[in-house]
Amino acid sequence: MRRVVVTGIGAITPIGNNVSEFWQSLRDNITGVGAITRFDASDSPCRVAAEVKNFDVTKYFDRRDIQRSALFSQYAMIAADEAWKNSGLNDFTELNRDNVNVLLGNGIGGLEIDVESQQKLFEKGMSRIPAMTIPRMLINEAPANVSMHLGLRGASHSVVTACASGTDVIGFAMDSIRSGRSDVVLTGGCEGALNVYGIGGFCSLKALSTNFNDTPERASRPFDKDRDGFVMGEGAGILILEELEFAKRRGAKILAEIVGYGATADAYHITSPDPAGDGAARAIRCALNDARLAEKEIDYINAHGTSTQTNDPVETKAIKKVFGDYAYKLKVSSIKGAVGHCLGAAGAIEAVACVKTVGDGFIPATLNLDEPDPLCDLNYVPHKGITQPVKTAMSLSLGFGGHNAVIIVKRYDESV
Repeated sequence: MRRVVVTGIGAITPIGNNVSEFWQSLRDNITGVGAITRFDASDSPCRVAAEVKNFDVTKYFDRRDIQRSALFSQYAMIAADEAWKNSGLNDFTELNRDNVNVLLGNGIGGLEIDVESQQKLFEKGMSRIPAMTIPRMLINEAPANVSMHLGLRGASHSVVTACASGTDVIGFAMDSIRSGRSDVVLTGGCEGALNVYGIGGFCSLKALSTNFNDTPERASRPFDKDRDGFVMGEGAGILILEELEFAKRRGAKILAEIVGYGATADAYHITSPDPAGDGAARAIRCALNDARLAEKEIDYINAHGTSTQTNDPVETKAIKKVFGDYAYKLKVSSIKGAVGHCLGAAGAIEAVACVKTVGDGFIPATLNLDEPDPLCDLNYVPHKGITQPVKTAMSLSLGFGGHNAVIIVKRYDESV
């Protein structure tokens, strides 16, 4: 079977606008959650979010690119640019860009464009709807803009499985390389829906944290008994995947290997996970089987860990169903205490973290885990990250609609 390796990573997140800043903030146990500044949230039940900080779009793009792209797409292009340069492909003159695919995941699309255009429609009439409204709203705008930005002319696709999008898309990209359809795929996830519509919609679902408006840094608390909902985040995570022999021929620095992918559907409820955790457990088993790994060969699990009442115990139950007693020896953590829940970007940002984890031997912490829920009884690495060799990391993502996705990231071994 063709092996798939990671040769480049890029990120823009609430705790850093590049991979170096993001990873150092995780190592320093820093949270990006704070009071909402993007709009006046004084009347909102939830007034906290994990916003990308110090973001000036004019530092990245000219006026034309800004006018034709929504925020989620801009985040994707920024992270893609970093990953592409990080991979060394930018300087590889023999690369045929007709054969480089772009495959990105997203959850909501250009939500702020929808809001702005609807306001103009209702206030000034249909004739005042901006001409670029539809192109900027569409979810496929992100891979389209990344393709144009980097001149990549292979297949360009979007994957939408809610909060599992960023993980599913990496699995699809891996399969594309394994099958021989591509040698190089730029993949990952992006989201930019932190606005009054996005916050308001999730507030209506009673999904967001509302008890920590006065202490926002404490609001995202995966697996903690006082958790009361997730904290919305934003950003993008991008990975450059290559077929191993292709990467070796061009002398690429190999950061990690993607060895397994599993996906299932709960077929249970549009927003709630199956309380038995069967769907998530099946996805974990699928990924292990795909990677041809035994349970005890997993060293670390990067959990979905949303800080909601329903997700955290169900995810814990799924892990225990698969790993049995070994689950209590595993290190499990959620970085959502630091970056919030970045929706369609979450799995991809977490995949970037897993690549760094196997490369650096550092497991990020689960922040704000002061007293675990009795139903959440695993080792979630509370408060402070730990230094420990990690050969194999698993990342879980669970999305609205019952989408479950799992990837396995392994430290690259030249001798194998």
